[in-house]
Amino acid sequence: MAVGSTILTFDVQLADTDRGIYEDFSLRVARHPSETDAYMLTRMLAYGLEYTEGITFSEGISKTDEPAVLVRDLTGALMAWIEVGAPDAERLHYGSRLAERTVIYTHRDPAKVMAPWEGKRIHRSEHIRVFSFDPGFIDSAVPHLERRNTMTLTVTEHVLYLDLNGANLTSAIHEHELS
Repeated sequence: MAVGSTILTFDVQLADTDRGIYEDFSLRVARHPSETDAYMLTRMLAYGLEYTEGITFSEGISKTDEPAVLVRDLTGALMAWIEVGAPDAERLHYGSRLAERTVIYTHRDPAKVMAPWEGKRIHRSEHIRVFSFDPGFIDSAVPHLERRNTMTLTVTEHVLYLDLNGANLTSAIHEHELS
């Protein structure tokens, strides 16, 4: 954990009907001083939307050779490389070579995030998916963040219903393919 990090706790109820996952879990999330609330919330949502056995946050911004979120199997093999924000093509190439699955969750305009990757060498780019939310969704949720958070994530037919500390927000989960 970086010096000056802010620790946020999340008590999460997850009901992902699309994947048949129903779990309650609690997390302590360290927000690095250079990390925006929007990025941190997107990182938290990526964790919930990708929730599976072996999922964990990486050491964060200070650990440059790992994604924001990753999934390892019982042997320690890297199963999923889950980026947040707008990683560069070289990082996606690296992650796609290491993991069976590579995905990106972004709180930014996905077209602008993906534009710099065009024409770049990215291993198995046809299998990489970018997920985004409706414009303004993350910005609408950020003001409801507190040090201690209660979060309900419900996913049905690629629609995310988020209850964050009593605020109810809804967004489609948009999936984009790299061309």
